[in-house]
Amino acid sequence: MLAGQWLMGNRIPEDMVPIPGGTFEMGDGLDGGWPEERPVHTVTLSPFYISLYEVTNRHYCEFLNSALAQGLIMVSGNIVYKAGSGMTYLYCDTSASHSTSLIAYTNGVFSLCTKDGRDMANDPVVRVTWYGAVAYCNWRSQQEGRELCYNLETWECDFLKNGYHLPTEAQWEYAARGGLSGKRFPWGDTISHSQANYYSSSSYDYDIGPTRGYHSTWNDGIYPYTSPVGSFAPNGYGLYDMAGNVWEWCNDWYSDYTSDSQTNPTGPSSGEFRVLRGGSWGSYANRCSLTHRNRMTPLSRSVKFGFRLALHLN
Repeated sequence: MLAGQWLMGNRIPEDMVPIPGGTFEMGDGLDGGWPEERPVHTVTLSPFYISLYEVTNRHYCEFLNSALAQGLIMVSGNIVYKAGSGMTYLYCDTSASHSTSLIAYTNGVFSLCTKDGRDMANDPVVRVTWYGAVAYCNWRSQQEGRELCYNLETWECDFLKNGYHLPTEAQWEYAARGGLSGKRFPWGDTISHSQANYYSSSSYDYDIGPTRGYHSTWNDGIYPYTSPVGSFAPNGYGLYDMAGNVWEWCNDWYSDYTSDSQTNPTGPSSGEFRVLRGGSWGSYANRCSLTHRNRMTPLSRSVKFGFRLALHLN
């Protein structure tokens, strides 16, 4: 299904890709991963959409200006919060609160920064919390006349709504695999700087690139060493940067795997940590694998954290 077709009365944007439903083995079946990546278990998913790219600085800046005009956010100490929440629900930094943010806030307006003269508009946004990613999902749903998936009082997600949400952990891994099974990365079993933006090391025999350390193209000595979205070849589903560049927030609270088969899992109803997937520009090869699981509190923000979107498909 391509852009121009309709879902629940709304046109599917060109940056969303249909992912066919199916069954896959979730988790590390290569015995090279971390204990939290096991046991492997069978997961069945209904079809869904996921975004081609990680959300960029340009798109997040558009959200911030629109949300500020609507009274949905407030700025205190150059940090963005949910309006009316005091300092409880932090969304993101600006360049004045943390130098690695590429979004400035001056005289009531958010704008994009350059990095040593480089245009960063199409690089993935960083320094965004899970709450800030969720707020963006609801805002984009609003912009397109879709139902809002998230209740911003309880932060619960209604996956039956036709709006945007963060991908579930299972949706993320299934989409990242790109139709492949039994592979370490979205394209196969080895990795190099020709395929992803990550930190290369000879510590892993499947890290076969001739260049080591940070990616030489994007290492300019000024954090973040992100690359513009779409700088590398896509996976089998046409998705970019499913390994490296920035960690991506998932909707799920973190929990240990079980061996039970599951259908459309959405994770536990509560927890301490939210899941991130995919590794980043500063991650070793093992953390960029399809099955590696990161977990952080939803208020965490980092120069290596970003996100992408998903849509429910009826």
